Amino acid sequence: MKRILVGLDGSPREAEVLDAARALADKIGAELILFRAISLPTELPPRALAVPPASLGELLVDDARQHLTALAARLPESVLPRVRVDLGAPWAAIRDAARIENADLIAIGSHGYGGIDRLLGTTAAKVVNHADRSVLVIRSTKPV
Repeated sequence: MKRILVGLDGSPREAEVLDAARALADKIGAELILFRAISLPTELPPRALAVPPASLGELLVDDARQHLTALAARLPESVLPRVRVDLGAPWAAIRDAARIENADLIAIGSHGYGGIDRLLGTTAAKVVNHADRSVLVIRSTKPV
């Protein structure tokens, strides 16, 4: 296993997911690809109102890329961190990025939601069900 695609989402849990993926990469000598899928949110940041609608996706992708680049800068060079941001439905974008990047493993977090998410399926569940490679779902060590 040489390449791990790490699905991050900007949530407070992403640090836990990244730490677990980094620990695994250190143990097996793999490189990490930090990945974020951007879908158009229902709530937009105030500065989004100042850009033309056609540029909104570009603005959100750029913000996500800056965030991932800052995370990658804190990782050791031994894991050869790279970043990738794509626009699309998170589960499908993660699946597709893993194929494009030829990742051996996808590492993602589980939010552990219940109720409607169990009926409709979370991003993690959809990735597990649709990916053509192994998926490591990292559960939180903190109580929900």
